[in-house]
Amino acid sequence: MLKTKKALIQHLQEEVYCHLGVSKIAGVGVFALRQIPKGINPLRSWLPTKELSITVEELNKLPTPVRKHVQMFCFVDNKKKKVEVPVFGMNATNMSVYLNHSKKPSLKFTKVGELVSLRKINAGEELTIDYDKSFGDKHVFK
Repeated sequence: MLKTKKALIQHLQEEVYCHLGVSKIAGVGVFALRQIPKGINPLRSWLPTKELSITVEELNKLPTPVRKHVQMFCFVDNKKKKVEVPVFGMNATNMSVYLNHSKKPSLKFTKVGELVSLRKINAGEELTIDYDKSFGDKHVFK
């Protein structure tokens, strides 16, 4: 959490790289506001990254629109029959949930779960990750 005006100005100058926009890939996507250097996390957030697990059974008891929202934006582990939901709930969001899939991604997750840019990303370019590599699953898109 930013506690001073000086920290806020520094954050805006040094850490804000992205915005949400209409994606040609799917729905909403994350786009570079300005050039992003290789090897940085352009989506560093002050929101906590911790998640809590609920069971798929608990998920299925939620109101249908809420269940669908959670399924779209949270990791559902069908093997373990659990869903990882951010500790800050679903009324706030980390922009990374809007990253779309590409087999030629511009970002990847490190071993400690942070995003890092794989190459220089130009202003206006949509940022992507490879869902298969990121989540250890096969994703089929129509």
